[in-house]
Amino acid sequence: MRTISSDVAVRLYHLDEGEGGAASTLLYGTLAEALTLAAEQPEDIQAGLFLQTSNDVVAYLDLIEE
Repeated sequence: MRTISSDVAVRLYHLDEGEGGAASTLLYGTLAEALTLAAEQPEDIQAGLFLQTSNDVVAYLDLIEE
């Protein structure tokens, strides 16, 4: 993921592999808000979380492990 600031607009969504890959949006907001909300989710949900900017998508767990 490219370097971005904490106030960039993102979409936080959950990709549920068990329901045919259905994506459920949890938040449209800033990166800071999305990271806070993602951290509050249970581990099994975190595994399917993704952050999307206008030009990139990254798995939440990949982002926090860097």
